[in-house]
Amino acid sequence: MAGGAKAAAVAKKLTKSTKSKKGTRIHTKVHFYKPKTLSLERKPKYARKSVQVKNQLDHGIIKYPLTTESSMKLIEDSNTLVFIVDIKANKRQIKQAVKDLYQIECDKVNTLITPRGLKKSYVRLSKDFDALDVANRVGVI
Repeated sequence: MAGGAKAAAVAKKLTKSTKSKKGTRIHTKVHFYKPKTLSLERKPKYARKSVQVKNQLDHGIIKYPLTTESSMKLIEDSNTLVFIVDIKANKRQIKQAVKDLYQIECDKVNTLITPRGLKKSYVRLSKDFDALDVANRVGVI
């Protein structure tokens, strides 16, 4: 008998739940929204790239000056230098690069993309600087 009473006590404990029973949730809306789960920040064991990627435009915005007949004519007539520049460079970056490289001030920069896929920039120099002198210094002429 003692074994039967012991088994009944264990069975009673197993059937009795310690957690409170909560009723089913009443949905008041037509649409069901998936609950937001916890998203933890990634903590990688090692870096996926061994070398940090440098900004491509930090160096080499200006690739080379253009030395065609039409660019020579622009140098002489309209105080404008012509450069082939990086395809991703914008006008402000080109202006700053010209200022840093050649220590000259620009009035304005015009750009176009050639059919060959190169970006050409026309840099108009300010009245204080002569494009012919700068072209001699750069080695265009």
